[in-house]
Amino acid sequence: MKLIIEPADGVSPLLAAIKSAKTSVEIAIFRFDRTDVENALKAAAARGVKVTALIAFTNRGGEPRLRKLEQRFLDAGIIVARTSDDLIRYHDKFILIDRRILYVLSFNFTHLDIDHSRGFGIVSTRANWVNEAARLFRADCTRSKYRPKTDTFVVSPANSRTALETFVKGAKQQLLIYDPKISDKAMLRVLQDRAKAGVEIKVIGSVAKRSGLSSQKLAGTRLHTRTIIRDRRQAFVGSQSLRSEELDKRRELGLIIQDAKAVKRLIDTFESDFVGTTVKERSASTKEPAAPVHEPAAASVKETAKAVQVFTKELDPLSVSVKKAVRKAVAKAGDDVLHDKDVKDTMKKVVKKAVKEAVKEAIQDAQAIQA
Repeated sequence: MKLIIEPADGVSPLLAAIKSAKTSVEIAIFRFDRTDVENALKAAAARGVKVTALIAFTNRGGEPRLRKLEQRFLDAGIIVARTSDDLIRYHDKFILIDRRILYVLSFNFTHLDIDHSRGFGIVSTRANWVNEAARLFRADCTRSKYRPKTDTFVVSPANSRTALETFVKGAKQQLLIYDPKISDKAMLRVLQDRAKAGVEIKVIGSVAKRSGLSSQKLAGTRLHTRTIIRDRRQAFVGSQSLRSEELDKRRELGLIIQDAKAVKRLIDTFESDFVGTTVKERSASTKEPAAPVHEPAAASVKETAKAVQVFTKELDPLSVSVKKAVRKAVAKAGDDVLHDKDVKDTMKKVVKKAVKEAVKEAIQDAQAIQA
């Protein structure tokens, strides 16, 4: 078993995996903007590898890109399947290489997730996990029912609630948790019970208010993984938060592992991140004082430039929408409207306000969902 740690390991492990494929590559995609990964998949198809891409029917704000990706893949000889729309989202991310090596990822195939976010990936040749992944991939490609056969292969909504509740209940000494938003009432009760039993609980991310549990925000790096380390011996790594929607209404995937080396690296990463975390959040019901605030280091010029590039790329659909609206307005009112200063000023204000609102909503969504 191997552990991928993002952003440190970058995209190289994924490119190497695809390049190593001899017979087949099966990949489940929720978000995707990596040209390097796309080119690697196309190259594999060109050399005779059977490449199949299972692409989500939708994601927040990016459905047109998914459809364009499907067409590019089809043009390159890649087999394309689209998930059903029976669940809110198909948010799982994994790759099967030659039906022999499984990559289960907490991060998407995007620059933001791989280059700028804390994420993990599990690489395993364990036969029952590989077989389960193949069954899940086939079921979602054919839009048929999937029933898991092992609790360590954690799939939402099939078995995640039971598997993760049992996993958390089993903690005797400590739980180290990465989670953008812990809010499911049943899971919160389990965590509260563990805390009352003397289990040390540390959370990087966010916990629902009035839970009596504390959490700290990750400094300097965006949080995207969902990970639970139990008693420093076992760990869950996956895509589902302890939120009702992600447990019951979305397709999510994770693994419960006990490989000593992988767990040790997860612990080391968590403890390093926890030392550098920012403001400690506490619920209104707890009277404990908050820990001192540690300001995150300023982002480098290089990181800022990359973030601007990502933001600019995300604005492209907005530009298209504005242009369409202007063309429609001119068609109705005539081109004299473009020479009216008041009209121009009003348009600028409307667009500026829309962009500000979109940015605000995006930040709120990212903080609450991190999807």
